[in-house]
Amino acid sequence: MPDWMPNGLAIGEGGVRIAVFLAVLAAMALWEASSPRRPLRAGRSRRWVTNLAIVVIDSLAVRLLVPLAAVGTAALAAERGFGLFTWIGAPGWVAVVATLLVLDLAIWFQHWVTHKVPILWRLHRMHHADIDIDVTTALRFHPGEIVLSMLWKMLVVAVFGAPVGAVIAFEVILNAMAMFNHGNVALTGRRDAFLRLLVVTPDMHRVHHSVIRRETDSNYGFNLSIWDRLFRTYRAAPEKGHLGMTIGLPGYQSDDPTRIGWSLALPFRPLESGDAGDGEPLRRS
Repeated sequence: MPDWMPNGLAIGEGGVRIAVFLAVLAAMALWEASSPRRPLRAGRSRRWVTNLAIVVIDSLAVRLLVPLAAVGTAALAAERGFGLFTWIGAPGWVAVVATLLVLDLAIWFQHWVTHKVPILWRLHRMHHADIDIDVTTALRFHPGEIVLSMLWKMLVVAVFGAPVGAVIAFEVILNAMAMFNHGNVALTGRRDAFLRLLVVTPDMHRVHHSVIRRETDSNYGFNLSIWDRLFRTYRAAPEKGHLGMTIGLPGYQSDDPTRIGWSLALPFRPLESGDAGDGEPLRRS
């Protein structure tokens, strides 16, 4: 954090985020162990070591390359009095609610763009290369993508002058919800149908990790489910069912994605030719 940032803010935010992260990770891991939705093909041992190591690398990358981050940007905006909410004199509660909605839409849009722009897809495909999907898949993002994502959030926070507390809340919610909806948990039937009226559920997001391109290009949300419905990218279920679908990328259906070196180097590898299963090649490079 820069010199003008109060130490208490940095320490408090970090403590809250770490505590919630560990609590949700532990809860989801126990839920997966007691009530799994699908059998794991690669198991947990090496996959979990790789995916957890990646989140540590990502955290260090953000700390070193964009130490201001989204929360620091919000604090700077408040101190300097810039941003849309400040200029129009928005009431506090309006600014908080609007921040949560705007940032969630911004992340949905960023996710959609990573599937459409070749250079961004090269980074994002490391996330999709995981041949299983569980709570740790939510942590598996290339550090290059994480840094770009943070820069995007910083821009949105600065433009709107988002309140610090709302930004902290969004970061905590986003991380927790990503772990929830990547979970390999048996949340189905009426419970799933009710929850996905508002939020992205594991069965909803799992469709996005299908090897079939038209399924991969759907259900981009991490938190609210409304954006996929609004922009017509919503898909209720995979064509082959949740037990019959194949997770990952067509060209990488081996144990390679469970290795950390291979995973971090993936953006620099040409995408292997392969069919996505429906006559639509998944190649985007």
